[in-house]
Amino acid sequence: MTQTLNFAPFGPEHLDAALRLSREAGWPHRREDWALVQSVSQGVVAQEDGRVVATALATPFGPVGMVNMIIVDETMRGRGLGREIMQQAMALAQPQEWRLVATQAGLPLYLKLGFVECGLVHQHQGHVAGLPTVKGVRWAEASDLPAIVAMDRDTNGADRATLLTALAKRGRIALIDGKGFAVLRDFGRGHVVGPVVAQDDATARDLLGFVLAGRGGEFMRVDTTDETDIAGWLQDIGLARVDTGIAMRRGDIQARTGAFQRFALAAQALG
Repeated sequence: MTQTLNFAPFGPEHLDAALRLSREAGWPHRREDWALVQSVSQGVVAQEDGRVVATALATPFGPVGMVNMIIVDETMRGRGLGREIMQQAMALAQPQEWRLVATQAGLPLYLKLGFVECGLVHQHQGHVAGLPTVKGVRWAEASDLPAIVAMDRDTNGADRATLLTALAKRGRIALIDGKGFAVLRDFGRGHVVGPVVAQDDATARDLLGFVLAGRGGEFMRVDTTDETDIAGWLQDIGLARVDTGIAMRRGDIQARTGAFQRFALAAQALG
């Protein structure tokens, strides 16, 4: 690694540089999408002669931590910078379990750092039209947030109250009382629906149907996993599978604690 590199805490002042890196890497993220992740995370930037050439963030959710937004400038690859900045970011938190979503390109590094594969994440996107109106679903209010946080925690042991509070400010949450919720917000080229948490497939489809029915003709994205059975339904309604990531974990695995299951991710960076 070149000696001209220095590392610094990732702050709001680095968002424009991070956006440049992600655009060069072909990511769809807007500055606002970076700002959301940065607001609930700690992170590191690597700089060469004052120019940001790499980023990595660690997002603590109680006993679970997500490591994410790992980008190395194309001109700096092959020097061990990805490993170094990722380890520095992970040193900022001490969860019992680390999680991430890997690309094939990043997989060798994560395996070397002790992560193991635990499933697949399927990115679905496109335009939906002609969905029927769904009854029994409503838009949540501020007073519903504690129940929403509890349902989310039930899925995998992570405490994502800070994230869900931030999402509620930036988007809207569809709710079936006592059975599940789905978050809608702006992201990338259009909108993303996630997380989606529900007791069963039928409830998850009702929540997604409620949200998507009001967005006919708009660009939508849903990231789901191979632990659920809704991928085929998403494709049937017009959201084609365009990419697949690899879910990975390291540490003491936090198991589901009850009746709820995650059917869609908030983002691949956030689980």
